[in-house]
Amino acid sequence: MASPVLPTLRRALLYVPASSPRFLARSANLKVDNVTYDLEDSVTNDKKVEARSALLEYLINLPLPSPSGSFSPREIAVRVNDVSTPWAIEDILTFAPLPQVQALVIPKVNSAADLTTVVDAIRRAAPHRLGIPTTTTAESNPNHPNPKPLAILALIESARAIMDLREICAAHAATTTITTPPNHLLRGLIFAAEDFALDMNLRRTEGMAEMAYARSAVVTAARAFGLESAIDVVRTAFKGGDAMEGLKRESEEGAGMGFTGKQCIHPSQVSIVQEQFSPSVRDIIKSACLVVADEKAVALGKGSFGFSDSMVDAPVSKKARSTLAIAQRLGVNVQQLKRDVDFEDETMPDWNRRIGIVYEQQGLALRKTMGFDTDVN
Repeated sequence: MASPVLPTLRRALLYVPASSPRFLARSANLKVDNVTYDLEDSVTNDKKVEARSALLEYLINLPLPSPSGSFSPREIAVRVNDVSTPWAIEDILTFAPLPQVQALVIPKVNSAADLTTVVDAIRRAAPHRLGIPTTTTAESNPNHPNPKPLAILALIESARAIMDLREICAAHAATTTITTPPNHLLRGLIFAAEDFALDMNLRRTEGMAEMAYARSAVVTAARAFGLESAIDVVRTAFKGGDAMEGLKRESEEGAGMGFTGKQCIHPSQVSIVQEQFSPSVRDIIKSACLVVADEKAVALGKGSFGFSDSMVDAPVSKKARSTLAIAQRLGVNVQQLKRDVDFEDETMPDWNRRIGIVYEQQGLALRKTMGFDTDVN
């Protein structure tokens, strides 16, 4: 049996203007989960065609992104123009066939019909990117005969889009299992705060209370339809300590709401965002302890068990395994870590003590493995 497809990590989605050769050149080796080359908001109307050509020339010379992290970024996407403009279809026809492009970011998605237009254009340009096996795949891409299906990430930017989230997701959502229907390419929702605020005539506040309903709706829809990603708002301030503290605070809050990542507009934002949308070292070690304890309980025929001062049952164990799966994607040797936390000489384990010991021994190394700085907090 084929293994389920692992969800793509999109902790940080970094926009890079396609109209800037300097920014294109700098983006190739960024250690970021997703780089999205932008043909929409950052490109003026009179430069749209020129930017498209420049981006195509740049991308066709790139190696393929690597989910393992051996090549950065892990995923390359293109934000095309919205389907109501004269540039959108040509954008899709140009970039859908490229194996270097793993995702299309679709702005101003207001209805399921908008994404149907996108899928129809992909079908014209690159039917092999729909997840449907074709006899012509190898002929159309002799250097990369088995390109991955394209992922679609939909920008939710209006009141209408919020009200139509159910229909948008029901028509196009792609789950992470092997049973996903062909043509169902939607793998994430992105909330665009500034456009939504304009559409709703909102007064912006630092705490974003005015966005609470819409942000929650986006996360809920993404979870309900099994999407990989729910990506939170851009923080436009990026210069100075206050801006970075605000970014960290906003990222923590977004992760707490259930978002899986955040949009970035400057490389200096990436490391903070990716760390805040990752499990902490202490959480990873605790999860390893929980899984070890769970495996011992199962061997004894127990459905629940004591851990520190709490009782643990199936949902808690499942969350711990999910945390370890993410840690493994970030380079942690999870099996070795489980062995390291399994102090077999203890008949009555003090799990808090174990967590503390392993944290002291391995905290710095684990942070380095995951690509974070070595100031353990």
